[in-house]
Amino acid sequence: MLTLTVGHDDQLETLVATPLPDDVRVVRWDLRGPLTEVDPASVDVVVVPHYMTRPERLLLLGDLPNLRVVQLPSAGYEHAVPYLPPGVTLCNGRGVHDAGTAELAVALTLASQRGIDQAVRDQDAHRWAPVFRSSLADRRVLVLGHGSVGRAIVRRLEAFEVDVVAVASRAREQDGRSVHGIDELGGLLPGVDAVIVIVPLTEATHHLVDAAFLASLPDGALLVNVARGKVVDTDALLAELSSGRLRAALDVTDPEPLPADHPLWDAPHLVLTPHVGGYTNATGPRFADLLRRQVAALHAGLEPLNVVART
Repeated sequence: MLTLTVGHDDQLETLVATPLPDDVRVVRWDLRGPLTEVDPASVDVVVVPHYMTRPERLLLLGDLPNLRVVQLPSAGYEHAVPYLPPGVTLCNGRGVHDAGTAELAVALTLASQRGIDQAVRDQDAHRWAPVFRSSLADRRVLVLGHGSVGRAIVRRLEAFEVDVVAVASRAREQDGRSVHGIDELGGLLPGVDAVIVIVPLTEATHHLVDAAFLASLPDGALLVNVARGKVVDTDALLAELSSGRLRAALDVTDPEPLPADHPLWDAPHLVLTPHVGGYTNATGPRFADLLRRQVAALHAGLEPLNVVART
């Protein structure tokens, strides 16, 4: 018997409606308290609820002695690793959020380039104030991170006639493109108009975008962060925004949620959204599809999909 728990009613309904083998059981558990519906020793797989803001709830997994796999709905996984019991394979939601996050990355870039944020303020003030702006076409945009979401961003940028520079942890040829290694950043940053950040948060990427990184960008350049807030040194970015030298568009911040009195709210040359990259109606069906494929793989005794860590 393969037993898995899911955190939401729609996931339960989707899987139950899917023709499942007789020896697969799906139960509802949102990790808000101890599991009571089935014997904790019978659970093999736990699907973590969407937008779980308290990762310490994962400590409850320690009560499941035979747990084998934990499935996250998110692409990021750094928040979960410290709370996992030993012997567990952690899988992320790679592929689920590609479209939504890539859409938002391009939308933020366009909003800043074309002054949509200022136009909305002018609309509120009933003010007609045309401003000459930079196009996205013919600009050089560096995409920092060439994983699943990074590649989705690159594909969309190409439709806007952008000169894309892809950068990953190591240099390689991928998807018919020469991808630069992160060790080449110093020579690339001075020649780009914008940087879109979509790297995972690790020890190596914590404050990767620091004062020196930002100082390497040319005057007027745009920083777009759809990765994690801690990838960017907030104080260093605030200094550049306040001086008027750089612009930014952020879907993630450090700290997050952003306190009401934080200076980022009033920083000039900034477009800000509240971490909504994957918060769309495309996410649920895509995650449900991943769950169906994950169940099929585990039932067949195959390697789990989207493995990112083993404890």
